[in-house]
Amino acid sequence: MYIIADQRIPGQAKEKLNGYGEVLWLEPQEVTYSAISAHPDIFFCLVNDHLVVAPNISEEMKIKLKRLEVVCLEGEQSVGNSYPDTAGYNSVVTSDYIICNTQLTDRRIKEQAESREIIHVNQGYTRCGLVPLPGNRFITSDKGIEKTLQQYDLEILFVEPTGILLPGFKHGFIGGTCGVWQDKLFFIGNLDYFPEGRKIKDFVQDMKIIELYDGPLFDGGSILFIS
Repeated sequence: MYIIADQRIPGQAKEKLNGYGEVLWLEPQEVTYSAISAHPDIFFCLVNDHLVVAPNISEEMKIKLKRLEVVCLEGEQSVGNSYPDTAGYNSVVTSDYIICNTQLTDRRIKEQAESREIIHVNQGYTRCGLVPLPGNRFITSDKGIEKTLQQYDLEILFVEPTGILLPGFKHGFIGGTCGVWQDKLFFIGNLDYFPEGRKIKDFVQDMKIIELYDGPLFDGGSILFIS
């Protein structure tokens, strides 16, 4: 298994994550602003165990992905310096849905819809604010996303983003703090530090929670797991 993560996450989290697979540490990319410049969900969208990749990701990362024979599809939109040009790949793709701002999402991702239903949300940073779980359940820190998914009768838990670390900003977003692999939910941080951590634990009782370091939740732009 291969994993893509921000190289700037806390050291203890990096060390623990290394134990679960080969990690491709994403270095800050000069094409966008610092806080999100090494966030996987800004440059990649995972669809069916392959990646839709921003064309202006570093050549070094392209070489690594090719060496590991990760199946990649190059997107059309380059990641820009500021929003909305930073949101082209920040979509959530499940077995049944593509959840995104359809006006901002790269065409290559929407082409992967196949039998999936596309759900439009106003939040361009969809993946930042939304955690997709097995069985079409979700956790979000965005009220707009919550309202939209409730209209589709999807099971969704809302949590306030207060207390999530994102250097340079008041707070981060819940989707950026974690990643899902099979029945495991990985958090960059310890839920005991999060005001609504108990709500999350109760919501995902059927999953194994992996807390990567003993500290507040850290928004690292999500963790991508590739089989």
